[in-house]
Amino acid sequence: MSFSGFPDDAFVFYEGLEADNSKTYWTRHKRVYEEAVKTPMIALGEELEAEFGRAHLFRPNRDVRFAKDKSPYKTHQGAYVPTAEAVGYYVQLDAEGLYVGAGLYAADGERLARFREAVDEEISGVPLEKIVTEVRIAGYEIGGDRLKTRPRGVPEDHPRLDLLRHRSLHASRRFEPGAWIHTPEVVARVRTIWRDLVPLVEWLTTHLPAD
Repeated sequence: MSFSGFPDDAFVFYEGLEADNSKTYWTRHKRVYEEAVKTPMIALGEELEAEFGRAHLFRPNRDVRFAKDKSPYKTHQGAYVPTAEAVGYYVQLDAEGLYVGAGLYAADGERLARFREAVDEEISGVPLEKIVTEVRIAGYEIGGDRLKTRPRGVPEDHPRLDLLRHRSLHASRRFEPGAWIHTPEVVARVRTIWRDLVPLVEWLTTHLPAD
């Protein structure tokens, strides 16, 4: 299956879902989701698989068991190529366009402790600091869940305090819909971004390997 772009129907579908996040809407438009969103996203992943690995599509259903928001469906479709636990490459389609990124998307307990230990150590922390700086200069947004204060036991003058505050760490770029999004150019854009973010992913994969 070759990727030829995301059709307009994909964005219209998510605009409608944002306005009416109900089982009735989903059932009525399920075929549009399958043909305009899911099938092209699978094809996009297959185009990139040889270089980055197999992409996994997230389910469209939300886990609402412990959520205040009981909306049953996600208003986006994400695909993820893991390289370690919660580390990897990510692409997302929604009503606003295309979001592409990579990095560490969750770090709890022992994994978070290992991340902070690696950031704290100069031999491993300095290279990460350089990677993040270069990625930011290249125009990527650095994001992730961060503590408002410093982690316990970390001095105020730690040279990498900003990185130590992160509970997750990823870089990304967002694109608004344009004529290109209906063409195979999407593959080239996603590939370029993922290649740019290889150093970040490799650092995270090395220091937070899969158990």
